Amino acid sequence: MRIQKIINWPISLASFLLISIGILIIYSSSRELALQQSIFVIIGSVFFFLVSRFELRSIKVLIIPMYIFILIMLVAVLILGIETRGSLRWIPLGIFNVQPSEFAKPILILLLAKFWSENSPSWLNIFKSLIWVAPALLLVFKQPDLGSSLTLMVIWLGMLLVTRVSVKKVILLVLIMVSIIPISWLFLHGYQKERILSFLSPESDPLGKGYNVIQATIAVGSGQLTGRGLGMGTQSRLQFLPEFRTDFIFAAIAEELGFVGSMLILSLYLVLLVFCLRAAQRVNSQFSFLIILGVASMLFFQVFVNIGMNLGVLPITGITLPLISYGGSSAVATLLLLGMVVSSARNKRED
Repeated sequence: MRIQKIINWPISLASFLLISIGILIIYSSSRELALQQSIFVIIGSVFFFLVSRFELRSIKVLIIPMYIFILIMLVAVLILGIETRGSLRWIPLGIFNVQPSEFAKPILILLLAKFWSENSPSWLNIFKSLIWVAPALLLVFKQPDLGSSLTLMVIWLGMLLVTRVSVKKVILLVLIMVSIIPISWLFLHGYQKERILSFLSPESDPLGKGYNVIQATIAVGSGQLTGRGLGMGTQSRLQFLPEFRTDFIFAAIAEELGFVGSMLILSLYLVLLVFCLRAAQRVNSQFSFLIILGVASMLFFQVFVNIGMNLGVLPITGITLPLISYGGSSAVATLLLLGMVVSSARNKRED
């Protein structure tokens, strides 16, 4: 078997470079955390290789049981989870913690791909698909995890839009969602409301609600063309920049590697997205087509929102940067998703 059939070079190289940049930035501040991230990347790479060689259509009968299992895990988080900064997102499993909401993403994509490959986008089926998504969405929002719940919602919407749904239905759905936004404000936690308000006017409370946004934009701007140098970023190393290994790692990269490093990251993400779109055009299986575009919509949303909040042009939602931000569950789940893309891209047969 030729090596090209074993390794998908566009995804493998782009993913490896993104992961390397992330680990490098983490290593410059903590060797221990970089080692932990490397271990999870190795585990994720094993899943990537195994899933990329697997025929996803053969597990269609297992998709609903897997979805029920992840719902059980999301309920278990609320009962057994460890609390961090007021949120219950992780289940402790001895030497490491697992974040079920990250693994809800690939399972939800499989579930929706199965549903829409077997059903037409009628109003009844749109409602049914939302009913399927609602339990996971509400359980993740309950943790509370606004970023992951928004990502799950975008996965549902993104996969719906590629099912040849009519423009009229899309417009009506958008109007319905826009009308719901004011109501959803009532269900947000206090700190989530503060994040949105700080985005609108960060300078009104520079040492409080607007602190994160201001420090992130300072870090990005101070990097200039080539950056201050690896490990030399004052905003992150002196702890002015909060969560500089997770939510605001892009700001840390921009400070240390500058505009050049930032453009390299954007270019690598562009490679991943372009490959997804090209692969989706080539497959003849609706199931595979939906999986690829489901992953693409998720990646685009997370990258767009994370970088947007690092630049101060979008509210802070707690969405991490795929393959770069510190987080074992996120790294494993993202590599699993990319393995699903590679597997689906090889599928040229009809369902």
